Amino acid sequence: MPDRILVLYGSYRRDRAGIRLADFIVKGLRDRGDDAELIDAQAIGLPMLDRMYKEVPAGTAPPAMAALAVKIREADAFVFVTGEYNWGMQPGLKNLTDHFLEEWFWRPAAIASYSAGRLSGARASTAWHGTLSEMGMVVISSTLAVGPIAQALDPAGKPTGEAGQALEKAFPRFADDLAWWTEAAKAQRARKAPPY
Repeated sequence: MPDRILVLYGSYRRDRAGIRLADFIVKGLRDRGDDAELIDAQAIGLPMLDRMYKEVPAGTAPPAMAALAVKIREADAFVFVTGEYNWGMQPGLKNLTDHFLEEWFWRPAAIASYSAGRLSGARASTAWHGTLSEMGMVVISSTLAVGPIAQALDPAGKPTGEAGQALEKAFPRFADDLAWWTEAAKAQRARKAPPY
C-alpha cells in the first residue's frame, strides 16, 4: 500500500517560484509509488488563526478546515516546502499549520527549503525544525535546500543547470529517509497506541 504523503506549501506571493519545488517533490514521490498530494495554503485560504480546529464547536468549522483536518489525520507523512522571508518562516504556511495540533502527531515530517539566493532558505528550515517537533512530528534529518530557485527549476518544476542537477542528486536520499521513518512510524502505531 503506498504511503500517503501531504506536501504543504505556503507562499501567497503573486509570482510564486517555490511552487516549482513543491511540484517537483510531488512528482518525485509519485514516481516512487507514493500517494502524494499538494496542499497549497493559498488555495485552501484559511483565515488568520483565531481558533484552532479543535477549539471550533463540532460541525461548525469552515469546510476547507474540516476537510484538511481529515487529510492530515489520514496522512502517513508530511513534507513542508518553505521559502525564507527575512530569516524566518512564510506566514501563509505557518498560519495553515497552526490551525491544527493533534492531527499532526506521531508522523514524520521532512523540510524542503528554497530562496532566490544562494542560502536556499536554510534559516527558515532551521526554524521549522523546532516548530514541527513541538507539534508532535518526528523531523527527519535529511533536508532539501534549493537556491537560487529560479536557476534550479524551470516554471514547470523541471530541474535545470547545476543547481537542478544537485537537487536531482539529493532527492533520492531525502525520499528514502522519509520513507524509512514513515514505515517505522506506521509499524509502531500498529503495534502500540500512542501514549496520548
